[in-house]
Amino acid sequence: MLKQNLQYKLLQKLSPQQIQLMKLIQLPTQAFEERIKQEIEENPALETGKEEPENFEDTLANETEYDDEGTEKIDTEDINIDEYLSDDEYPSYKTQANNYSSDDEEKQMPYASGVTFHQSLLNQLNTFRINEEERSIAEFLVGSIDDTGYIRREIIDLVDDLAFTQNIYVSEEKAEKILTNVVQKLEPVGVGARDLKECLVIQLKAKKEKESRTLAISILNEAFDSFVKKHYNKLIEKFNISEEKLRDVITEISKLNPKPGSSYSGNNKFAEQIVPDFSIRIIDGELELTLNSRNAPELHISREYNNMLKGYQSSKEKTKSQKDAVLFIKQKLDSAKWFIDAIKQRQQTLFTTMNSIMNYQYDYFLTGDERKLKPMILKDIADEIKMDVSTVSRVANSKYVSTPYGTKLIKEFFSESMKNDQGEDVSTREIKKILENVIDDEDKKKPLTDEKLSVILKEKGYPIARRTVAKYREQLDIPVARLRKEI
Repeated sequence: MLKQNLQYKLLQKLSPQQIQLMKLIQLPTQAFEERIKQEIEENPALETGKEEPENFEDTLANETEYDDEGTEKIDTEDINIDEYLSDDEYPSYKTQANNYSSDDEEKQMPYASGVTFHQSLLNQLNTFRINEEERSIAEFLVGSIDDTGYIRREIIDLVDDLAFTQNIYVSEEKAEKILTNVVQKLEPVGVGARDLKECLVIQLKAKKEKESRTLAISILNEAFDSFVKKHYNKLIEKFNISEEKLRDVITEISKLNPKPGSSYSGNNKFAEQIVPDFSIRIIDGELELTLNSRNAPELHISREYNNMLKGYQSSKEKTKSQKDAVLFIKQKLDSAKWFIDAIKQRQQTLFTTMNSIMNYQYDYFLTGDERKLKPMILKDIADEIKMDVSTVSRVANSKYVSTPYGTKLIKEFFSESMKNDQGEDVSTREIKKILENVIDDEDKKKPLTDEKLSVILKEKGYPIARRTVAKYREQLDIPVARLRKEI
């Protein structure tokens, strides 16, 4: 049985413009600059530069209608050019910030030139005396090396792939021989290894022979697990050596590179670079916050679009093509105006959010003492600036601030709170810093267990359970006591 009924629903949806604004807010400086370039390329109504476009004395105020297989109306009253252009020397929509100077040196992301890691390995094969088939096998093996320098697949699988993809039939023994005598002789030393043990052994064998290195090779080959787990007493007993000799072995191995491919500097990639989105300076004992917008170009409406609208306004007879052009121009002008306003709103949102964070953590930014970091969560800032938590999160997760104490990721200033023995709320960052200092000062021959660390923190006024200590230690990327042991 079919029924009809009315149902009321209250829905809240984000408009496409709001979604785009949220995406703009989330972008860090470099990605934001790329987004501006993309918009300029896609919207011909937007131009960059300091040249002021010609302005109208009057706006288009007449409504025009025409029929073309129906009636279509162009509301030219919506096209208010004064909203986009200004007679002022510095229009309000310009994205230039106070900390930007036209004399500043133009910054560009550095580009690392040179051949790629794999191309370098292939070039080195020319130095070996091998026949055409052996070279094809060696090239295939080099192609199987990952960016860290390892071959992660079994020889049998590589042999099968050679047969199916290259039509080269070779035995496992021959493929192993080419891997050992050719590929693993390439530089950087250690490439072509199938696991960490083999990688370290290859590097030790490439060095000048020495007692500690020979012993290191034996220990890695015969007792790798015991070495990794730092069972030093077992190693001393098994190899009948003194603590001093074992210490020399550990020193030799610690000098090796566990990821030889990662050290190659010839990769043709953009060099990683952090551009701070904000800068905090101390001037006369007070904090000053500036928003970094030096690379945001000055935006204005295209002069060509200006002339097209002026021509439309002055023409007595409006042709179909002119009316179509005006409709297209109106759409582009609306898009340009929204984008300029969105940039402005993005900068206001970033500045307001960071200013609130700076004032909340005023004592820290003034002194640089991490113990003065207050407990702070996203909701604290969101409530203060009357914005949504998600907006604050977008600002904090991908933005950096330059401070007198280094460049910091903003989300690092957020932390939960715990109560000390005085009942006061303290930041978990403060507790982690103290935990880190305690571990740094411990006797490495007898590292402190999580249980002992919990007791020490309790003595310092921070009653924390052992499992919480373990959680904080893992967040600090500090291994368990057994793996911190030294001799």
